[in-house]
Amino acid sequence: MSFHGTFEHTLDVKNRLTLPAKFRTELRDGIFVVRGEDPCLSIFPAQSYEEIVGAALARLNPMSKTARDTKRYFYANADATELDSAGRITLNVKQLQHAGIEGRDVVITGAGESFDVWSPDGWRAYEEELTGRAPELIGALDHTA
Repeated sequence: MSFHGTFEHTLDVKNRLTLPAKFRTELRDGIFVVRGEDPCLSIFPAQSYEEIVGAALARLNPMSKTARDTKRYFYANADATELDSAGRITLNVKQLQHAGIEGRDVVITGAGESFDVWSPDGWRAYEEELTGRAPELIGALDHTA
């Protein structure tokens, strides 16, 4: 399954986020909440995240400093969790700070093998920049059908 769409949601008072119903089946076997380069949280099905990280690390010399640093980055910034019975996950303070989420409102955006949780202002700024770069990104695909 690929995650698609953009959704406006609200955290409850315990910082729990109810995930879109259409995403929940794919997440039933566990989730990783990942703090990455962008100011958002990326949510992966556990198996997908393990496969993606494994494939990325497989290309590195396991004895190199780059491999050690990359492993630490991927694993230290990924928190394993599960959906509760109401289809929610709890986001901790460190995760919220990383994404710049200060209030209760969030935006959930599909990203293919994962989806992201943004602050509304963070998403607006990123979406504007991304839309401006769309011709460049699409042009870089440079293939014929």
